[in-house]
Amino acid sequence: MSTVAESAPGGAWRSAAQLIARWLDRRERVDVLLDTLPSGLAPAERARCQHLVLGVIRHFGRIDAALARLVPHPPRFVTRAVLFVAGFELIEAAGNAATAEGQAAKIVHHAVEQTKTLASPAEARLVNAVVRKLKPLLSGPAPAAGAAAAELAEYFSHPEWLVRSWLAQFGPDATRALLEWNQKPAPVYARWRATAEKPPEWLKPTPWAGFFEIESGRWAAVEPLLKAGQIYLQDPATRLPVEVLAPQENETLLDLCAAPGGKALLMADAMKAGRLVAVDLPTSRIDRLKENLSRAGAVTVALVQGDVLAKFEALLREHELPPVYDGVLIDVPCSNTGVMRHRVDVKWRLQEGDFKKHPQQQLSMLHVAARLVRPGGRLVYSTCSIDTEENEHVVRSFLASRAGGPYTLESTVLSFPWVQGHDGGASFLLRRST
Repeated sequence: MSTVAESAPGGAWRSAAQLIARWLDRRERVDVLLDTLPSGLAPAERARCQHLVLGVIRHFGRIDAALARLVPHPPRFVTRAVLFVAGFELIEAAGNAATAEGQAAKIVHHAVEQTKTLASPAEARLVNAVVRKLKPLLSGPAPAAGAAAAELAEYFSHPEWLVRSWLAQFGPDATRALLEWNQKPAPVYARWRATAEKPPEWLKPTPWAGFFEIESGRWAAVEPLLKAGQIYLQDPATRLPVEVLAPQENETLLDLCAAPGGKALLMADAMKAGRLVAVDLPTSRIDRLKENLSRAGAVTVALVQGDVLAKFEALLREHELPPVYDGVLIDVPCSNTGVMRHRVDVKWRLQEGDFKKHPQQQLSMLHVAARLVRPGGRLVYSTCSIDTEENEHVVRSFLASRAGGPYTLESTVLSFPWVQGHDGGASFLLRRST
């Protein structure tokens, strides 16, 4: 995508600055923030606006540190937002040394002109002075091999405590690879569901069977395929817990924490026939889950809105659903450390204490799920976290507990983005004794 500030329609740039001002003020989830984009934005403007917003949040730590060296007293949010958007454009422009100088001048001019509309002439003078000094601060080389956590955290825009944790878990080389991975925009992947038909040639094959990459500029061709149910947009990593569960035809399966429904739909496609019960909290994502379950073909589906940790067995009885299942998949709420390339704001919402709080909840949910598996049945515990506290530690605690007595761990699949080349996570197959 072009990095020349003046090449983007003014509406996209101004909308991005306004959304960033809101984010700085309220720290709203980025998906909620982007849902408020003006309906009048043309597709190209909307795409450019999203690109700018995601870029700023992805590189927030690096830009914020540079601005702190130049502006001792932060201006009001809208002016700070202009500085952040311009800062992200400078980072992009620095990627092309041959044109970086000319690009920088255009970025400065554009930011100044936008500030006159968004803020005031006085603040435009501040923006002019600051953005000119930002370029050398944002165009320096990446940290050297073996750099300290603080330096890595600032350059790659991650909380320092998280970088320290990863260095302890994975070592310097893997941590560096993970940080670099998280800072790259995520490709858009689609799973081809119409297996009796040949996928269109513009879908780019991937190393993962049934998954294709969608290149930019293809939305007009993608939209009718989505509406027809021929494709479903999802990262290839989502296939792993379903593959570990290995759904069989005519089984009765339970998907806990099912929204928005990508894994549930994949389970239904794998079963071809049988019964699938999908469960999640009554939130805004339920509509997406309902829509996905409506495409489940010959599989009989039931949707239950409820809390797994609140008298869940009674809720199943109330809906006249089976008390036990051939297979149960529980994809628990987690830190999302394996999907930070997609969820760019997660790192700024995550707290160090979450790695103590989440495992407690995850273990409680796993205990409930374990009661819902028939003798000889399968239980898959999965996360989109790459951290051992939420993965191996939880499973180990479960197996050592009374509830884990009837279970054995049959297989473990760990996905690390810098190794597999897609989102990260973990899936554990637990078998209940007969």
